[in-house]
Amino acid sequence: MTGVSTMSPTQGIVPGLSEHELSEIRMLIEERTGICFDASRARFLTTRVEEHLREKGFERGTDLLRAMRKSNLEYETLLERLLTQETSFFRYPGVYEAFEKRVLPELHVKKFWTNPRTLRIWSAGCSTGEEPYSIAMTVSDSGSFADSWNAEILATDVGRLALKHAERGLYTGRGVNGLSEKQLATYFTATGSGQQVKSRLRKMITFAQMNLAAAVYVGRMDVIFCMNVMIYFSEERRRALVQRFYETLEPGGYLFLGHSESISKMPVKFQAIVLNDCILYRKPTAEEALKAALVTEGRA
Repeated sequence: MTGVSTMSPTQGIVPGLSEHELSEIRMLIEERTGICFDASRARFLTTRVEEHLREKGFERGTDLLRAMRKSNLEYETLLERLLTQETSFFRYPGVYEAFEKRVLPELHVKKFWTNPRTLRIWSAGCSTGEEPYSIAMTVSDSGSFADSWNAEILATDVGRLALKHAERGLYTGRGVNGLSEKQLATYFTATGSGQQVKSRLRKMITFAQMNLAAAVYVGRMDVIFCMNVMIYFSEERRRALVQRFYETLEPGGYLFLGHSESISKMPVKFQAIVLNDCILYRKPTAEEALKAALVTEGRA
């Protein structure tokens, strides 16, 4: 979302926004969402809050704080401004290639005899919807899953306005430039306002507002995508979230993270699988976990 700045949190405070007020805003956001704007994001936070003060007509940071505490709408409006990030369909091609060629075939074999054949996927931090729709297109293009499986995609985000955009499923201009003519013809309908996602794809996805800092039960998942979300959390919250993902995944399930995110130093027992420029994290089955434990104890 932002580049790293060497500016400290106390530098560059704008007129009408004191260091203390900015600190209060920062702490309010972290308390409610777990999102941490540390020293590396100080310049970004200050600039965005300043823009918000001007746009909303607040003279001082205390006025904004009062409004945020009184109204969820005011709070969420600032949060949306702070979390705005560039996204696109199939943003990381290597991730979707690994999903299509490694994960889906493996799950097809593993769950072939289950009834009903259900594939459950969670897009955690779905922003304006490009990620879950990319997931849905990949599943739909897979011959193994196209007709005989019930694919359920849960797409969650803390931003209410981003979710409204996602649910609408209408994309314009640069947003659809990366899609092929075949994908546009198969999954979109051209309208005067842009490209509208077809209903058969939208029916695969359930959108819901969710704060990842709060432990909400979502049921068991086969695959979790959480791309470029944990970079906004403190180390402690990252650990808690990764542990929650581990517990949510079915044995043999997969976790996809952003390229700059790593869980190699965390105590969870994911298997890291490197495919080209992509790292997949797989939850071992009970048999695999037992075998690994026996090897560790020297009894294999």
